Amino acid sequence: MALNCEPYTLSYSESSKGWPSFYSFTPEFMIGMNSFFYTFKGGNLFRHNTGAQRNTYYGQFSNATITSVFNPEPTLSIKLFKTLSYEANTTVVDSNEARWECTRLLTDLTDGNPGSMLDTFFVEKEGEWFSFIRTNEGTVNFSQRSANGIGACTGVSGPNTATIIEFANSIGTLLNIGDTVYATTLNAGVATAAPVLVGQVTAKTNTTITVDTTVGGGTVPTVGQFILFIKNAVAESHGARGYYLEFKLENDSTDPVELFSVGSSVMKSFP
Repeated sequence: MALNCEPYTLSYSESSKGWPSFYSFTPEFMIGMNSFFYTFKGGNLFRHNTGAQRNTYYGQFSNATITSVFNPEPTLSIKLFKTLSYEANTTVVDSNEARWECTRLLTDLTDGNPGSMLDTFFVEKEGEWFSFIRTNEGTVNFSQRSANGIGACTGVSGPNTATIIEFANSIGTLLNIGDTVYATTLNAGVATAAPVLVGQVTAKTNTTITVDTTVGGGTVPTVGQFILFIKNAVAESHGARGYYLEFKLENDSTDPVELFSVGSSVMKSFP
């Protein structure tokens, strides 16, 4: 099987007896000398970490990234990783701070990329940049607490942009405008198929909800189907669950930026 990936340079450290770093550039030769790092490319000599434009090699810019793992007691207990924090210097260029953002969060109990955090999500607290771990927008997980059932619908009417779904029971206070609605068919109290998207709530009363089924290409439910809803995935995030957490931090600054440490608030997960 052929893999299509960008070329990179992998460095070896004699002191650690390992391969600590990946570089986005591919020099013809590289050497450290007199506290400076030199490379050759196209027959030209380059001295690194001295130019005005950082993250730029041979005229081509690449984001700085670091990928690592939080792995306390990897096989003893399932953890809930609640926060991500880092300590770094920041520079202000044109009123914008050159901060890091988390572009990937992954645990062994999740598929794909369950979360990420923009640099604007981080706030400075006691010299560190801190953020709650947030789920990616649009993530759907019916096993989370952000998913709640309403009941079987007793009536469906109105146009696709304002479909009114009626219930014999009270809807309650958990559902709000903007929540996403799904429908499924039950047989003896058990779902016969995966829930399908209905749309987004635009209005509600004690026993009815109005849904715009054109949002996301939803489907108008039929009378008797069981209706459930999911809160906004980002706002309702509870952290990342797993034995370990892999994260990736990224910075798109062209100015000198240093990252000193990364941490997380971790607790035992109680289902």
